[in-house]
Amino acid sequence: QVYLTESGGGSVQAGGSLQLSCSISGDTASTYCMAWFRQVPGQEREGVAALYIGGGGQYYADSVKGRVTMSRGAKNTVVLQMKSLKPEDTGTYYCAQGSSYECYSGSWRSGGGFRMDYWGEGIPVTISS
Repeated sequence: QVYLTESGGGSVQAGGSLQLSCSISGDTASTYCMAWFRQVPGQEREGVAALYIGGGGQYYADSVKGRVTMSRGAKNTVVLQMKSLKPEDTGTYYCAQGSSYECYSGSWRSGGGFRMDYWGEGIPVTISS
């Protein structure tokens, strides 16, 4: 069992920056895929970024490429740094963990991450214009 806890959400104005963190605890494998997703009510959950832990590789949705960086943080955390934020970045952000296959195959991008195994509870992010 793996437990994921997001932190760092909040409200910022368009053009600003925000950093989200995901704390990972429990029984993790040596290689796995960590990803961030976001969802707006009434819309499908969207993959934002993914990081292949133990194998290298960062992956980003076209909508955030160049504005978002996902990396490993302090022990057992992953961080999502977001800049030049836009109102359309508003949503509830979830971190999720899946098998390494989800990262290197690109599957994390599909179906709102339905193949990911573990999810955090989500954290709201609001970008005002």
